[in-house]
Amino acid sequence: MLGLHKIRDWYGRFERPISSFSLIGGFVFDAIFLKRADLFWENFWIFIHLFVVAVCIILINRVEHKPEEESNPRKIHFWLVNILQFFFGGLFSTFLVFYFRSAVLSASWPFLLLLVLAFVANERLKKRFSRLSFQISLFYLSLFAFLIFFVPVVIHRVGAWVFVLSGLLSLVLIVLFLYWLVRLTGEKFTSQKRRLTISISSTFLIINVLYFTNIIPPLPLSLKDSGIYHSVKHDANGNYLVDTEYKNWLEYFNLYPNFHLVSGDVVYAFSAVFSPAYFNTGVVHEWQRFDSHGDWVTEGRVNLSVSGGRDGGYRTYSTQSGLLPGHWRVNVLTSDGLVLGRLRFNVVSTNTQPILKTEVSN
Repeated sequence: MLGLHKIRDWYGRFERPISSFSLIGGFVFDAIFLKRADLFWENFWIFIHLFVVAVCIILINRVEHKPEEESNPRKIHFWLVNILQFFFGGLFSTFLVFYFRSAVLSASWPFLLLLVLAFVANERLKKRFSRLSFQISLFYLSLFAFLIFFVPVVIHRVGAWVFVLSGLLSLVLIVLFLYWLVRLTGEKFTSQKRRLTISISSTFLIINVLYFTNIIPPLPLSLKDSGIYHSVKHDANGNYLVDTEYKNWLEYFNLYPNFHLVSGDVVYAFSAVFSPAYFNTGVVHEWQRFDSHGDWVTEGRVNLSVSGGRDGGYRTYSTQSGLLPGHWRVNVLTSDGLVLGRLRFNVVSTNTQPILKTEVSN
């Protein structure tokens, strides 16, 4: 027992650096080992985290404590708050990994910023973990962020009505949780009822605005591979062979890399879109040209089907010919118009074929 007491007191002294290290380590672990949002163990991992968070919130608000106990490793309240913080960190690091993989940074950065802020708040605002409103705010955000991709995985569909269903289910679950919480905390909950209602309503409204303005990444779909090529061929071994130009290293820092095009040649837009098993959907390649007025003009839309289950994504492509010189982009969209990715390039007219190399997309 003496050894346990020493470990307890040592943790109390070095709690902050240990907490910071564990959160960073947890994020690295998630980035390496969490692969797909549709797999059982990935979702079980999140379920466990949500369950532990729910239990900690109930215990923290049920057990009476004094303010000085919040930093005293000899008291149960200290450990409940630390466990709660640790598992919240695990949740938000998981969400950051999953959503970042599916996001187009230029379109989804506000939502990713929201998750980053929640992740940072979990680390920096520890004293607020004793406040019920702060606990419920992070818990509801976690619950909603999880259901956004879990519900589509379960029902094998994506779209606006699936998102609405996810939102309604998140409200039902948080209300049920609060029902049990009020039975156990009573007066403490009643005194913060208005604040909790505002917090949950605000989170629900913000996430809905982000979704319907195409800012939330369309998980569980994600763009695994993509590119603009001079040709795309499917060989007998199931591989896709793509012909691309040789580029110097500076081209990789160019937002619109040059694509040298001989008049009459065809341009290929290739995409490999991941979707869960038994999850068949459609994607759209939207070809747009940047005109002299500073507007993106749609020159063509190609509907493509996608079958689910392949780790590397379902591979498909579209073509366009007669492209004018200048900036172009191909938006890879869901059937509901959510952005999976953007392929940018700059068409440069030439009279001679550029030097090409053939690459394999497995």
